Amino acid sequence: MARAHRPQSLVRFEDLELDLRAGELRQTGGKTVRLTEQPLQILTLLLESPGEVVLREEIRNRLWPNDTIVEFEHSINAAMKRLRQALGESADNPRYIETLARRGYRWKVPVQWVEVQRDDVGPAEPEAHATGTIAGDGNLIGKKVSHYRVLGVLGGGGMGVVYALTAVGLLLAGASVFDLDMGGLRSRFLLKLNPPAIHSLAVLPLSNLSNDPNQEYLSDGMTDALITDLAQIGSLKVASRTSSKQYKQTKKSLPEIARELNVDGIIEGTVQRSGDRVRINAQLIYGPTDKHIWANSYERNLGDVFALERDVTEDIARQIQARLTTKNASVRTQPRPMDPKALEAFLQGNYHLNRQGSGFGDEEKKKAAEYFQQAITVDPNFAPAYHGLALAHKNRLLASSEDASIARKAAEKAVEVDPNYSVALVTLAALKWIPDLDWRGAEDDLRRAIALNPNSSSTHSALCLLLIVTGHGEEGLRECRIAQRVDPFDEDAALGLYLGREYDGSIAMLRIMLQKDPNDGYAHCFIFPDYIMKGMEKESILEMGQCFSLFGQPEMAANIERTFEASGYHAAIRQWAREMEHLQSTHQAFLPGTLAKAYAILGDNDSAFFWLEQAYEHHEMVSFDDGIFYMGAEPLFDSLRSDPRFKALLRRVGLPS
Repeated sequence: MARAHRPQSLVRFEDLELDLRAGELRQTGGKTVRLTEQPLQILTLLLESPGEVVLREEIRNRLWPNDTIVEFEHSINAAMKRLRQALGESADNPRYIETLARRGYRWKVPVQWVEVQRDDVGPAEPEAHATGTIAGDGNLIGKKVSHYRVLGVLGGGGMGVVYALTAVGLLLAGASVFDLDMGGLRSRFLLKLNPPAIHSLAVLPLSNLSNDPNQEYLSDGMTDALITDLAQIGSLKVASRTSSKQYKQTKKSLPEIARELNVDGIIEGTVQRSGDRVRINAQLIYGPTDKHIWANSYERNLGDVFALERDVTEDIARQIQARLTTKNASVRTQPRPMDPKALEAFLQGNYHLNRQGSGFGDEEKKKAAEYFQQAITVDPNFAPAYHGLALAHKNRLLASSEDASIARKAAEKAVEVDPNYSVALVTLAALKWIPDLDWRGAEDDLRRAIALNPNSSSTHSALCLLLIVTGHGEEGLRECRIAQRVDPFDEDAALGLYLGREYDGSIAMLRIMLQKDPNDGYAHCFIFPDYIMKGMEKESILEMGQCFSLFGQPEMAANIERTFEASGYHAAIRQWAREMEHLQSTHQAFLPGTLAKAYAILGDNDSAFFWLEQAYEHHEMVSFDDGIFYMGAEPLFDSLRSDPRFKALLRRVGLPS
């Protein structure tokens, strides 16, 4: 259906007006909202025919040229969502835009198109202009027309003048079209000619379009795989999964997300499974301005899903003109076909593993371990499954020497199957450090992992912790700042700042994380020691309670908080120690290092050293608790450092005294 051409540049409806030239929505006497290109184009299309149905196909034709491949259903929905936010309405309670299911949209309120002079709508764009004189012999003296240059002689005699005038007219007409940006033509043309540079990227959680909500593990797994693969691009900074996951089903605009994550590009997309077929739709957006750059769709059998994901990665890399290489590996191995049973088990394991950090304890890790073992049984050469198994036996509340052995062997097998698997190298390094006390081996593995993938925040933050603990504080803090630049939500980087005595920086990072995800158990556990060192007693007790509540101990948290209200800070710390001793006596957790900190705060040095000795004697069991592994830098142990027992223990652990 042809829409009427509206030359005016201002539209008024109710108490709002839309400035088409500026792309601004203004409220009478109120705020101004800047619309990005896609919502602006949809709103313009609706306002051109108020009361009439605007089909989704018409919106598609307006937003994307015919040669653009895009998952337009998802993209239109996203653009409509941003438009409704700008208008201050929701799809459930629309004031302006009526939705006609599976057909399109209709504008509900009267509109007034206003004739406005150019000077009345803000700064005018430069007029198309011609310079020079057309001579009788057909030469264009000066030869400059608008931003274009006509070279040489256009023709002889009178016809030369005609050709010249025709050329001038066409060029002026072209310039006028570009000045008006009709239908977004200028924006798309200039974007293709000069695409914005992308040096950093975030992959937002892919949406699950399958009819079965239980398929969420598949979309989560594909998101993780994309992040991991894109992070291998040496020239590209990629936000971590920890950062990106906070924007699942977010209402924030893409420019807001890009600003918060400090990235140029954003990947949005969907995953849909039908039987044994999987379809991924992905699009690349220039985040700061919400400019669409590229989109494509991919479909394969479930067993080839990692090859499908690699196709997406390589297309994204081509769009940003990056090379899919690592420093030590010029050729990346292509994913091999997977047994669907192994893939299903791996993705389920990954799903449960990711849940445990946001309010779930060891039970989720145990489920994850079972799934990873199933995947290994079906496919004994599946490196990611071995890595997942290592993570599932690491950082448990109640670990055993068997957990440490399984985790170490699984990480070693992952690296054996894929020597360039940098993420597995980081996990292996952590297991050499904790619980094996192999400081040199851990550092070597971390430096090798950084050489393979210099843009991994987790590798830099792990090296930061190791260096600070082993007495190289300045170098360690440099690594933490690198990690923080790559990923502003890296919890280990925040821990590194704490160990380096930069409490304010650590608190600032963790507060931002908790604003975005209040159920991030690790962030609560990391922030309360910062508050202790800052003398913020009430805040430390509240965060301590959140930490233990989210890891399955709400009664313990309530007891500590009640004691604080009734008897004060030191009584609450003593109650904290009692609660942890109860967990140990009932075999619910093993927390000797944490108990040592509690008694150090209380000034009970003998009890503190008793628990440090327990941590050393059973260091292969220490997992969630940091035991003796950070004691070289732990601020809460400062009151113990002058004691000869502390220096002797440092020597046994292999740390400088």
